[in-house]
Amino acid sequence: MSDAKLPDGIPLVHDIDAKNLNQLQIKDYRDHRREVLTWLWQSGKNPDEGKGYSESVVESTAYRLSKIYRWVWEREGYTASLTHGHADAFVDEMKYKDWGDENKNQYVKALKRYMWWQAHEKGADEWEPETTYTPNQTSHHARDYLTLEERQRIRDAGLNYGSIPSYDYVDPDERDRWKIYLAQRFEMPKREVGREEWEKATSWKVPSLVATGLDAGLRPIEVERARVSWVDTANAVLRIPKEQDSKGTNGGENWTVSLREDTARHLDRWLAERETRPKYDDSDYLWLTSQGNPYGSNALNYLLGKLCDEAGIETENRDISWYSIRHSTGTYMAREEGLAAAQSQLRHRSQQTTMRYDQTPPEDRRDALDRM
Repeated sequence: MSDAKLPDGIPLVHDIDAKNLNQLQIKDYRDHRREVLTWLWQSGKNPDEGKGYSESVVESTAYRLSKIYRWVWEREGYTASLTHGHADAFVDEMKYKDWGDENKNQYVKALKRYMWWQAHEKGADEWEPETTYTPNQTSHHARDYLTLEERQRIRDAGLNYGSIPSYDYVDPDERDRWKIYLAQRFEMPKREVGREEWEKATSWKVPSLVATGLDAGLRPIEVERARVSWVDTANAVLRIPKEQDSKGTNGGENWTVSLREDTARHLDRWLAERETRPKYDDSDYLWLTSQGNPYGSNALNYLLGKLCDEAGIETENRDISWYSIRHSTGTYMAREEGLAAAQSQLRHRSQQTTMRYDQTPPEDRRDALDRM
């Protein structure tokens, strides 16, 4: 990449940066900045569509990253690569600076853009800040995770999501009302609704998706990419091939991710049912939405919201998203089996990334208070 690909107003090396570096370091830093900033300018906003950020966004990002680099150099000496540890430490230290939440929020955004470049171009693990800053509000935890009780309630809600009562266990009047519903749902005359339509309305798709997501801590992109070939119900594992690993973090090896026995049974039943669904005839995707598309972040967040409603889980004033499932999987796996097990289950290359989940869950802290 060349400097000409960047607008003139975006400097690769600020004068104040150069004062802290020798000539070799300046050249190395300039090359690194050129690569990062050019990617942001050309495709950083949406790499798949080749859409980059505006000149003003890239310029402000370059300025803030420059300041973050100097902060790191003052503590550790020169490096051209910011790590998750650097990002977490800088965001945490901002709590004590009188910069204003809007300014702090812009620094978090700059770090997220940089880490997105690392993930997309270098195969690094994802980064989510533990703290965000919203203008006119106090800082808050960026990702709320589900408690053990909530995880079970979500799992149970998946079994009830979109389902209808058993055909043989409803009285004639109730069955008649359900036939009206099914006639509308399948766009057919009520008189033609029978056991076949009844069975068709009950699916193992959502229960299998939810249970697998809870066990494997699947990222949204992994749900989207999941294939039938990943599933090994006989051994109760997912085998994620290296070419489908969302971050390419396993050094060319496949990930073998453990599943609960009941999750494997859900998947087994879903695979058998899936064979009868016409929209899967020419598709190897494990799960498709009702529109026949792979699940994306929006669809998964919508589904989780519905499941929380079904399960009676309060979400007001909580930052609940599909990543909350992954966060809870990492937290409780680290608690039960240690960081190494959590690292493997979550498919992290670096244990430093997994350490974010090495927290004491609220119920453990509550138990400790009861004993104090």
